[in-house]
Amino acid sequence: MEKRSGFFILISVEYGFVNWSTHYKRVDPKGLVLQPSGFFFTLGLRHLLTSTLKSLFAMAPALDYHTAVERATSANSTAAASEVVVDITVAEVENVPAPISIPAPAPSHNASYYNARLDPKNFLEGPLSSNPATRLRQMLARPGIVVAPGICDGISARCAVEAGFDCLYQSGAATTASRLGQPDLAIATLNDFVEAGQMVASLNPTVPVIADADTGFGGTAMVARTVRQYDRAGIAAMHIEDQVQTKRCGHLMGKQVVSREEFLTRIRAAVIARDAIPGGSDFVIIGRTDSAQVLGMEEAITRLKLAAAAGADVCFIEGVKTKELLESTVAALAPTPVLVNVISGGLTPSFTYGEAEQMGAKIIIFSLVSCVAMVHAVRAAMRSLKKTGTDWVSAQGMDPKSFFEVMGLNDVVDLDTKAGGTAFDVV
Repeated sequence: MEKRSGFFILISVEYGFVNWSTHYKRVDPKGLVLQPSGFFFTLGLRHLLTSTLKSLFAMAPALDYHTAVERATSANSTAAASEVVVDITVAEVENVPAPISIPAPAPSHNASYYNARLDPKNFLEGPLSSNPATRLRQMLARPGIVVAPGICDGISARCAVEAGFDCLYQSGAATTASRLGQPDLAIATLNDFVEAGQMVASLNPTVPVIADADTGFGGTAMVARTVRQYDRAGIAAMHIEDQVQTKRCGHLMGKQVVSREEFLTRIRAAVIARDAIPGGSDFVIIGRTDSAQVLGMEEAITRLKLAAAAGADVCFIEGVKTKELLESTVAALAPTPVLVNVISGGLTPSFTYGEAEQMGAKIIIFSLVSCVAMVHAVRAAMRSLKKTGTDWVSAQGMDPKSFFEVMGLNDVVDLDTKAGGTAFDVV
């Protein structure tokens, strides 16, 4: 055995430890037994093991990388931690080449996602569920188009339910405008969206709420967190898109999108998070692409096909400009349901929901129907007040009690009476 001065690096293949010492005794390399002396410094570097091995063996020809890995992981090695000794002399250290990185093998995502419990066939029969997500899946599996008017607050949500709509849509633009008074330019946060969605969903839990989730508010961890929080809030579905984090309304110009793979990581993260919810969740995940205006319809359809294969339950292509394009999109994505977004004056023509159904769309949303109407109504009321000095004209005969009845006054009074209360005997 030869005693030499220099540096050695001990790499534990199984435990990922790296030890440094100033002296060692070289022994039979077949045994790979280390007899250290001196001071040791131990670091847990499990995740850096592969790249460290490659870099070190590039500068130490005494034992090449592949041989070392083969020895360290061979069937003959029965030790709890196989150890590889690398001899690096001082002269060799002075001529260390640039580290060589070894990319981790890419995971295979070729297989299409399938969850037997969420198969649409399971939602074809039986009474409509009181669970909003389950109810939405039943609506998607059965004949007819799902019409979801855009709401922006409790008042608009109450008005939509009063009008007889059985599904609601909370857009990011509406949330940002109503809660913050700001444009749809990635200003609202996850908390803003969750709080708004929870309030709307609580007004009538049997009416499913489809909510915008923008880009997922960050990386995959934030996408997963968004799914969990939306599900706990009682929201039935969310759509997640492929714009960059500094996104904008889908009907504005200058949009930028991320790569296909980054978009798909968002979809996969959402699906994984949904499927990990204890007890199982019917939460609906909608994949949205804004790439049609940036990269063309062919790329947009390709992205949505990949999103569906990754587990998206519904496909949403923003900015479909003609009837023919919508029809061809529906055909290309079948049997995955397609959502179409109609905004007056936007990129998509003002289809009626009857026309959209004839073209094969399964969900139609009117994102800004409440917000735009509210701007017109409030402007008119303010102008009238400014001009006349009274709100008599804008009230149109609605007194306070009538207003509160729209907000659910009678339900609250009935609850109090059934509970034996007397607080609201007279209101």
